[in-house]
Amino acid sequence: MRPFAAAFALLAAGLVHAHSASDAYLTLTVAAPQAKATVIEAQWDIALRDLHFALGLDDDGDGNLTWAEVKRQAPRIAHYAYGSLRASGDGAACALEPSRFAIADRADGAYAALFFRFVCDGAPRAVALDYGLFFAIDPSHRGILVLRTDNGASSALVSPDNARVDLRLR
Repeated sequence: MRPFAAAFALLAAGLVHAHSASDAYLTLTVAAPQAKATVIEAQWDIALRDLHFALGLDDDGDGNLTWAEVKRQAPRIAHYAYGSLRASGDGAACALEPSRFAIADRADGAYAALFFRFVCDGAPRAVALDYGLFFAIDPSHRGILVLRTDNGASSALVSPDNARVDLRLR
């Protein structure tokens, strides 16, 4: 846990002074086909500085975001993030099933890593992803999306002007 505390101490210096460009990274991997459903495994890395800006994660207001504070706020973070993401396979809503929460270190700081999966009925050929994280409070936010399938990988940039992305699964 101490390495996380050090990462948060470094991050906290930037939390209270400025808000830089807002990015999140969503990686989707289509799992092996199942009989009745299509499963898409996901990892969503969201900058803690952006989550702090939106949710005020520093419980004690000391300017230092700690692992304990982030862990306490994990349910709020998940609720906020998952409330801004929807998927539908061939028009039918896919279920979002959260699995775990962690911290990911990236070159520009610490990120909340939300692990989950979408479960879509049947075998849709395409999935529509509706993404709205931070758009209401930060129109400069961008979601960087990577989709991995048996046929390779593709990417897309999600923005307020391009909040729906159609993903070909086959």
